[in-house]
Amino acid sequence: MSTTTTLAKRILWGLVIGVAAAVATLGIGQLHPPTLALMQKISGAVFDPFGQIFLRLLFFVVIPLVFTSLASGVTQLGRLDRLGPLAGRTFALFFANMAIAVAIGLVLMNTLQPGHHLDAAARTQLMAEYGNKAQQAISREATQPGMSLATLVEMFMPRNLVGAVAGSSRDALGEVLPLILFAILVGAAATQLPGKQRKRVQLALDTVTDLMTRIVGFALQLAPLAVPAMIYSVIVKVGVDVLLALSVFVAGCMAALALHLFGTMSLWIRFLARRSPREYFRQIRSLLIAAFSTSSSNACLPASLAVAHDELKLAPSTAGFVLPLGATMNMSGTALFEGCVVLFVAQAFGVELGLAHQAILMLLAVLSAVAVAGIPGGSLPLIAGLLATFGIPPEGIGIVIGVDRILDMARTTVNVGSDIVTATVVDQQLRQRFAAAP
Repeated sequence: MSTTTTLAKRILWGLVIGVAAAVATLGIGQLHPPTLALMQKISGAVFDPFGQIFLRLLFFVVIPLVFTSLASGVTQLGRLDRLGPLAGRTFALFFANMAIAVAIGLVLMNTLQPGHHLDAAARTQLMAEYGNKAQQAISREATQPGMSLATLVEMFMPRNLVGAVAGSSRDALGEVLPLILFAILVGAAATQLPGKQRKRVQLALDTVTDLMTRIVGFALQLAPLAVPAMIYSVIVKVGVDVLLALSVFVAGCMAALALHLFGTMSLWIRFLARRSPREYFRQIRSLLIAAFSTSSSNACLPASLAVAHDELKLAPSTAGFVLPLGATMNMSGTALFEGCVVLFVAQAFGVELGLAHQAILMLLAVLSAVAVAGIPGGSLPLIAGLLATFGIPPEGIGIVIGVDRILDMARTTVNVGSDIVTATVVDQQLRQRFAAAP
C-alpha cells in the first residue's frame, strides 16, 4: 500500500471521527446547552488555531509554487507554438465546465424551490443573526471596480507586480492573476533561450517546486489531526437549527455539486480522457479529501500537482500549466453555488427570475467565479453584487452565511476535482494531437 493511500485513509478516518464527534456534541447540547457552549469556545480557542497551522503551511508555498510550476510547464513545451493548443483547450474546457455546473444548479433550484420552504420567521431570524457578516460582504463588494478593459489590464498587469503578489497586509494572500501572467511570460521567454540555458532555467524551477512540495509533505503529516479538528469546529458552530431551517437549500446544493463532480466529470473522464471513472476517483481520493477539509483551491494546488505526477502520470508541462490556472480560474463549484444562492434568495424574497434572467445569471456566475479568491468564503462579496444586479436585497446573503462554511467545503471539492479532471482531459488530447503530428 502506497504512502499516499495510507495517508488518505488516515485523513478520511479523521474526517469521519470529527463529524461523528460533532454530531454527538450537538445531540448532547440539545439536552444540556452549557456543554455545547463550552465546546464551541474550545473549538474557537484550540481546534481552529490548530487547523490554521495546517492551512498556513499550505498557504506559505502557494505563491512560489504557482510561479515555478506554471513557468516550468510552459518551459517544458520546448517550442512556443505548442502553447496555443494547450491554452486553447484549457480555457475552452474551463468555460464549458463552469457553464454546465451553473446549469445543473439552476435546474435543481427551480425544481426544489427551496426559497418557498423558508418561512418569514426563519428568514427574519437568520437575517438578524448573520446580518453583520452580510453587511461586511456588501461593503467588500462595493469596493470592487466594475468590469471593463481597464479593470482587466489592472487585474493582470499591475504597475507593482511584487506589491500585488505580496498582498496589502500580512493576512492577505496576494493577487495570483498577475503572477500567472508573469510566470507564462517567463516560461515563454525561456523557450527562446539556447538549449543549455533553457535546461538550467528548467532545473532551477523544478528544484524550487520540489522544495515547496516537501514543505507540503510536512503539512500533510498534520492533516489526520487537523482535518477532524476543523470539521468538528465547523459543525458545532453552525448548529442543527440553522441546518434544519436551510435543509432544502443545503440538500439541493449538495446534490447539484455531487451530480456535477461524479456525473459530468465521470462522463469527461470516460469519453474525453479514456479512463475508468471508478479507478480515477480512487486515484484522486486523497486530493478530494484535502479539498473538502481545507476549503481552499489555492491550498490544494500542491496536492493537485503531486497527484497529477504520482498517481495520474500526467505530462509535467500539462499539469504545470493547467492546475495553477485552474486553482484561480476554473471555479465550477463556486459558479454553481453562486447561481443557487441568487435563485434561492430571490425565491425567499418573492422576486421572480424568468428564463432570460436566469440565462444572464448563468453567464454572470461563470464570469464572477473566475474573479473569486481561492480561499474560504471568497465568493460572498461577489454573490452580494449578483443579488444587487437582479434587484434582490444584497442583505439577503445573510440567509445563507450560517451554512456557507459547510457548503464552501463541498464546492471547493468540486473546484479541485474539476481542475484535475480538466488537466487529465487536456493531457489526453495533447498526447493524441502530438502523436498524430508528422
